[in-house]
Amino acid sequence: AAVKRGIDWLQIRIGAPGDAVSTLSGGNQQKVVLAKWLMTEPRIILLNDPTRGIDVGTKQEVYRLMRALADQGAAILFYSTDYDELIGCCDRVAIMYGGRIVRELEGDELTETNIVASALNVDAATSANARAEGAHA
Repeated sequence: AAVKRGIDWLQIRIGAPGDAVSTLSGGNQQKVVLAKWLMTEPRIILLNDPTRGIDVGTKQEVYRLMRALADQGAAILFYSTDYDELIGCCDRVAIMYGGRIVRELEGDELTETNIVASALNVDAATSANARAEGAHA
């Protein structure tokens, strides 16, 4: 029953019920992985480029799922290099460098321009610090 519910909720397109997951499209394979995790009813979900390599329609389904889970109280943390994805899906974006959060953007600040500027400022500041430290060595 839980498997059927996951297939229906995530709109996983399968051939026959006994088909191997490896025979599914990349997007449907991704949704199978999500369905397995969701059966555990997690409160925190960590995703790494959750829509990389999947078609536009499936991306929209994954976004819908992430929003539904967040609306149900789950915390969703994910890494993405897709600015549109970050802006469209996130309430808050943290820019990291060297394992540290160097800037957080939310609300009206959450734009592609601000994301790129934050990342570039981090790189420029880090390079300047490295040069300064090298000059003092």
